[in-house]
Amino acid sequence: MIYSMTAYARQEVKGDWGTGVWEIRSVNQRYLETFIRTPEQFRGMEPVIRERLRKELQRGKVEVFLKFAANPANVGQLSINESLATQLVNSAKWVQAQSQGDINPVDILRWPGVMEAEEVDMNAAQAEMLSAFTATLNDFKDARAAEGANLEEMIATRLTAILEQVDIVENHMPAIKQWQRDRLQLRLDELNAEIDNNRLEQELIYLAQKQDVAEELDRLKSHVKETRKILKKGGACGRRLDFMMQEFNREANTLGSKSINADITNAAVELKVLIEQMREQIANIE
Repeated sequence: MIYSMTAYARQEVKGDWGTGVWEIRSVNQRYLETFIRTPEQFRGMEPVIRERLRKELQRGKVEVFLKFAANPANVGQLSINESLATQLVNSAKWVQAQSQGDINPVDILRWPGVMEAEEVDMNAAQAEMLSAFTATLNDFKDARAAEGANLEEMIATRLTAILEQVDIVENHMPAIKQWQRDRLQLRLDELNAEIDNNRLEQELIYLAQKQDVAEELDRLKSHVKETRKILKKGGACGRRLDFMMQEFNREANTLGSKSINADITNAAVELKVLIEQMREQIANIE
């Protein structure tokens, strides 16, 4: 199985502590690059998340986001720092005596450190968040696999089309060789020159060798076989497939440079189109 580097997954998790939403998305990249964004109270999970991503993924620019909304009802018990409050009241009374003003109790309570809320235990929330992240990561991998299956099907179709173009060229080669022979003989007849048959055969052999594309066709068929083997093996095969596209291009260019027939030229152009279509999709394979 092959995997695409382009995918998206989202999961929501709820508890007494509030609501969390995980989002994972990725695009193609030459190597693995991770970006993790979590609220302050969950920053401690980031090393664990990053390590899981490294174990499960090979390539791609991966972005992980956690959105968190605390449950307003889940607030720790309020407590008053009575010693500090007493000092503030006494100080406020002195100010009141000096200014003949009134003491506002709310102003006392607003003073930093007078009112404190008991911190909510977030251990349970973090455990549930990590569990939800694992589920999101599994969905994310499934999405990459589904897209990878589509890419594999598309590449397999193009490989079959390449073999069809190879067959077209092979079927035209006997007629091309005969055309070369007739053309050479016609020119000799026009010159009204007598040429030794052995010399004529030597010239025909030279032309045939110069225009022979059998080696290129054999290599194209070999590349198709190797590419199918890579796809069947699966895994992180994007770099190998990219290398195979370079080899395909080399043979298609050589085939085009040796072309002396419109059918072969058309086949060479069609091969380059098919190779380019595969190359564009392979850029998204892990």
